[in-house]
Amino acid sequence: MKHFSLSSGMTTMRGVFYPRGHIVLMFPTEQDCELASRLLVADGVSEDDLSCATPQEFEREIRDFCNERSDLLLPSIGTESDTALHLRQLAHAGHHALIIHANAKLTSQHVVDLLKDTHCSYGQRYRFLVIEDLVY
Repeated sequence: MKHFSLSSGMTTMRGVFYPRGHIVLMFPTEQDCELASRLLVADGVSEDDLSCATPQEFEREIRDFCNERSDLLLPSIGTESDTALHLRQLAHAGHHALIIHANAKLTSQHVVDLLKDTHCSYGQRYRFLVIEDLVY
């Protein structure tokens, strides 16, 4: 598993964190995040498709891509700003991030079922124009 690094294509045109084609899961501890990673790998997800980030790393990576004032310019455009801000707040509170490159075969329901006994605090799947709540 690699460390998370924001790459091109993980933001909207307005510069908000939006990693299309990925699932972002937050966990209260490093051990919870590692357990989820091991379960995904045991289920067939490639380690190359998994990235983890400590709270400090994740917050630093997405800090500049959380537009706290975007609603002033374009109200009701979407929830990506609120979602990014919530992820940043969780990281600031000490939650670890697990980012999964999710191909079409990896369904959201399968991930939720597989990780149901972990302590996932928040989860989102970023699709084209849609953010799907997995854990709220």
